[in-house]
Amino acid sequence: MDKIKKWIPSFFLLPLCIYLCLHRGEYTLIDNADLVIHEAGHLFFFIFGHFIYTAGGTLMQMLLPSLIIWYFFRNSYRFGTQVSLLWLGQNLINISVYAADAQAQKLPLLGGDHVYHDWAYMLGALNMLPYDAYVSDFFFGLAIIVFILLVIVCPLIFVE
Repeated sequence: MDKIKKWIPSFFLLPLCIYLCLHRGEYTLIDNADLVIHEAGHLFFFIFGHFIYTAGGTLMQMLLPSLIIWYFFRNSYRFGTQVSLLWLGQNLINISVYAADAQAQKLPLLGGDHVYHDWAYMLGALNMLPYDAYVSDFFFGLAIIVFILLVIVCPLIFVE
């Protein structure tokens, strides 16, 4: 019975992972928190220059969930690790949507016409703007890997 019990969180989290992948780019309630974290990242990284300041929103969207994953993992709390991985994967999907919009710039931005598109600026500065779809696919692929970790790997590595 204990061998089955450790898979119960994965059973309930897998449909959420699938939902997030199939509804990529659709607004969810957690996006409000993610937006605040993204904007806080710009403030946090402003001292490192314009490029890192711009990347700071995306960096914070990955850094904060990763720190929480590390905390739960270090304290052997499997379910907390899994939920935090779900959050990281969801953020990676959001990042993939934002990166995919770098050329088109159709997404509404906080601040309207008075702000610039983070990914358009970053990819433009790196002469990679024509490759925004590939960058987007990279982040979406990372999200899928994170979801695999939370659904399959977590129950295997945590010892009850």
